[in-house]
Amino acid sequence: MFQGTDAPSAELIDKCVHCGFCLPTCPTYLLWGEEMDSPRGRIYLMKAGLEGRAEMTSLFVQHFDRCLGCLACVTACPSGVQYAPLIEKSRAQIEQQYDRPTGEGLFRRLLLAVLPYPARMRVLLAPLVALGPFMGRRGGFSPGVLRLLPSRLRALLSVAPRVRWGALFERPAARTAASGRERMTVAVLEGCVQRLAFADVNAATVRVLAAEGCRVDAPAAQGCCGALPLHAGQIDQARQLARHNIEVFAAAGVDRIVVNAAGCGSAMKEYGELFAGDPDWEGRARTFSGKVRDVSQLLVELGEPRATRHRIASRVVYHDACHLAHGQGVRAEPRALLQAIPGVELLTPAEADICCGSAGIYNLVQPAAAAELGARKARHLAALSPDMIATGNPGCMLQIAAAARALGHDWPIVHPIELIDASIRGGDPRRSG
Repeated sequence: MFQGTDAPSAELIDKCVHCGFCLPTCPTYLLWGEEMDSPRGRIYLMKAGLEGRAEMTSLFVQHFDRCLGCLACVTACPSGVQYAPLIEKSRAQIEQQYDRPTGEGLFRRLLLAVLPYPARMRVLLAPLVALGPFMGRRGGFSPGVLRLLPSRLRALLSVAPRVRWGALFERPAARTAASGRERMTVAVLEGCVQRLAFADVNAATVRVLAAEGCRVDAPAAQGCCGALPLHAGQIDQARQLARHNIEVFAAAGVDRIVVNAAGCGSAMKEYGELFAGDPDWEGRARTFSGKVRDVSQLLVELGEPRATRHRIASRVVYHDACHLAHGQGVRAEPRALLQAIPGVELLTPAEADICCGSAGIYNLVQPAAAAELGARKARHLAALSPDMIATGNPGCMLQIAAAARALGHDWPIVHPIELIDASIRGGDPRRSG
């Protein structure tokens, strides 16, 4: 059943020894306790698909659709099973071979025809500017309003950001000079959701990098990194988007490519795998990926900070975005940067390794499971009585805000780079919320 160059690798599948260490780390196994909704169970299904022992039934597809792709299993696995390419290739096979019910298929196609394309998404987000007075400070609509809407629209509006008209068109300068002696040249990925809903995060990223001695380029021709379609099984679309960005950023000729969205960074670091076996693109993809850094990694790589950090007295709970912690192995760097801010008391919630339920388009196509995970995450955050939440991924910011609203909380939710920027500038990010 699974076949062709985009079939999951039998060699990677056979690395799984079925030990079960992944089970307690898997969000869907925690929710339902079903073996086939665990990484071990899904790998068993992959093997059956590869050997022709399974059929592409709705039940078979459901077990893969339910996976968040959070990669917590990768962190837990003692055998080093690389689950990311396995789940991505399995989903590619499903999208190539399985005919989804009409409504579901249309909804997925619509999402992936809009979300990775900022110009199209700008049109989708524009009505939220007018609806701003009816939204909460952190976005979203009241649970009472949402209950009146159809399920798919409810899923979209429950995590909708509050959008400023100006933010839909703001972009960083094409080039920002380093403050003082230039230490490094970097280019920043603006992202899709990030550039429109979280323009302030991009602006803070550029300011901090410049303050720390980086010349910062923001190539105008850049587009989506391809993470959303890749994680949803649209592998050809992901490759098309990746090729474009590889060319654009190669032309920039910089030392590093800086990313401030965990899912984007994880996908970009794996471009070599995405183009494995392609004689024209694999080498270029691996060269590109070798330059990619999360913004927290880059700041630590630069060494001793240049810019003075001013005091921000705050209890900050740091939420590990899955594709930063599990996908990229970046845990210590953002914590070290936040702890270096005078006055910050940095806290980590219980079940820190369990996904919040965002996971690309997961909270839009699997809203019930996502909401349950979001509520679980919000309860653990609330137990620490935070002044604010910090996390390095736009999807997590939207998902946690929605879960918090549903439980009656209204925490400021910021990207770590916004806290660092506020500390350098002598401000407080809570005042903007």
